[in-house]
Amino acid sequence: MKEVIGVRFRENGKIYFFSPLNYRVEPGKYVIVETARGVEYGKVVLGIREIDETKMSSPLKSIIRLADDKDAAKYAENKEKSKKAFDICLEKIKKHNLEMKLIDAEYTFDNNKVLFYFTADGRIDFRELVKDLASVFKTRIELRQIGVRDETKIVGGIGICGRELCCHKHLSEFVPVSIKMAKEQNLSLNPTKISGVCGRLMCCLKHEQDTYEYLNSKLPNVGDFVRTIDGKKGEVASVNVLRQNVKLIVTLDDDTKEIEIYKIDELKFKPKRRKTDTNISDDELKMLEALERKEGKSKLDDE
Repeated sequence: MKEVIGVRFRENGKIYFFSPLNYRVEPGKYVIVETARGVEYGKVVLGIREIDETKMSSPLKSIIRLADDKDAAKYAENKEKSKKAFDICLEKIKKHNLEMKLIDAEYTFDNNKVLFYFTADGRIDFRELVKDLASVFKTRIELRQIGVRDETKIVGGIGICGRELCCHKHLSEFVPVSIKMAKEQNLSLNPTKISGVCGRLMCCLKHEQDTYEYLNSKLPNVGDFVRTIDGKKGEVASVNVLRQNVKLIVTLDDDTKEIEIYKIDELKFKPKRRKTDTNISDDELKMLEALERKEGKSKLDDE
């Protein structure tokens, strides 16, 4: 077992593990660490804990030291320099007439590198742009092409729910989201209703997926025949997942039919998983295929 701390370099970024050495580091403190892209200033978000070394994907690096007021001042100064670098890069992009959208600029803590994040529909030949920027900043320049999900995560915004975007507010990493989740939750497959600001499937579809899977596993399928505890037999017309109600079409003794609503515990049937990928109309199927094409392109962009 190895003692580690969790450090984050962006407010909503991925958490990286480092060895605390002999420092007693608490969450909320700032540290100086050595990363793959150079020396960085990060915030401790996870206190000292032990993890199995065999589960680490890469060798564990140690923190250099605890950050002090001078480091905080330098970090703030780098933030201001990054804003100016962003404006300069915008001018250079226009000068070279490149079809790319600049998203963010960032100085590494030791100023050895300036990173520029951008989106574009295809590959961009930015070699001349890099040379131009290097002559201005007199340091290493790195341009990174990111996907639309990453763009939204960096920029932020308000979702259709009226709250701050999940990816910008609290999600440190993107979770896999599929069209089957929308179907499992009985949501419309209208792309405008289940797509986020980025144009991809909403991340929040994953939030309640486990709950819906559990609740759906206790319900019969629409079209199934079930019996009530008082001996009636009926066909399932619809189900209410959250209320755990079933609407039955019951045939009475005089062959007339009526609709009755029953709680799950008032019915006798064999629970089974609902078939979320069947009974899809042609229009829904076209929407599904369009969304999955988008999702596939997004995954390629992110890679």
